[in-house]
Amino acid sequence: GNLEGLVKRGSLTKDKMSKAISLLKGALDYSDFKDVDMVIEAVIEKVPLKQSIFADIEKICPPHCILATNTSTIDLNIVGEKTNSQDRIIGAHFFSPAHIMPLLEIVRTERTSPQAILDLITVGKIIKKVPVVVGNCTGFAVNRTFFPYGQAAHLLVSLGIDLFRIDRVISNFGMPMGPFQLQDVAGYGVALAVKDIYAAAFGTRNFRSGLVELMAKDGRQGKINGKGYYFYEKGGKPKPDPSVQHVIDEYRRQTKTIFGGKLVTLSDQDILEMVFFPVVNEACRVMDENVVIRASDLDIASVLGMGFPKYRGGLIFWADTVGASYIHSKLSKWAEIYGDFFKPSSYLEERAKSVRPLGAPKTAQQAPTRSRM
Repeated sequence: GNLEGLVKRGSLTKDKMSKAISLLKGALDYSDFKDVDMVIEAVIEKVPLKQSIFADIEKICPPHCILATNTSTIDLNIVGEKTNSQDRIIGAHFFSPAHIMPLLEIVRTERTSPQAILDLITVGKIIKKVPVVVGNCTGFAVNRTFFPYGQAAHLLVSLGIDLFRIDRVISNFGMPMGPFQLQDVAGYGVALAVKDIYAAAFGTRNFRSGLVELMAKDGRQGKINGKGYYFYEKGGKPKPDPSVQHVIDEYRRQTKTIFGGKLVTLSDQDILEMVFFPVVNEACRVMDENVVIRASDLDIASVLGMGFPKYRGGLIFWADTVGASYIHSKLSKWAEIYGDFFKPSSYLEERAKSVRPLGAPKTAQQAPTRSRM
């Protein structure tokens, strides 16, 4: 379908399309895998399913074959737990839609071989992606940094803020779309699959929201079935769906006990900060734990993987224009009112006190980075 679209637009000749299609070969079992150099697993985020696939392909693939996973969230040590090939296990996380988004997040564990990393970087460059090597943890660099993004939006809705207003504020900031339209486009399956994974990994700083379950219960699946927070008609722009209000009302009824049931009034700037400052806070933890080599890796990844507005220089660059002390003071205030979701990280606190930029390198004595070979 993608190739046919390119041919229709005149971006690709029919001959080149035929050549591309001829490179594809389908298979119903793993017997053809005996000669491959790399496998990329891309099934839904279910740990037992991924583990069984890796155990199976390890038996059939040649001993030099790179065993890569496109998981966006799950710790690679868990994915490869049932294998004896830890040096060949690596993350090859493409961002959706994979034929458009330029970022390739390459995830290494403590045991991934330098050769596997180098080979995957090379493949990434050949297929015109921008590879960023990161360390292994739940969510890796990008999805871990941005896990509070959607959660903060859900928290704001529980406080009485209109979800379409939240999307407008975030779009006006420069994001391609707001968090609710993004959830519609991505589909609710991913959000439901990773919910418990995030809850287990991030504890009290994870905001548990039942909104997606309520949406699914109401027969909404997002763009997939044309009905989510927005209406989706073929060829038309998404339109806010006013009939979603009864789902929102039920969601607020269920969550009002968390914050005393009082609806709040917030400015557009408050909304923007309450969505993005927790993201910056988690980015501080990612840098503190050496999941990335340098702050600019997160800047590039936020722009190319999440659509953060490039003219703002990337997430950390933008945060430093706002200032660590201002971000810290706001998060501290919200943490007192709303709890640990907003609690400032020790890295942010230290940078705010020392008036050092968030993106400034750590001192040389500190631990080697998990993302470096």
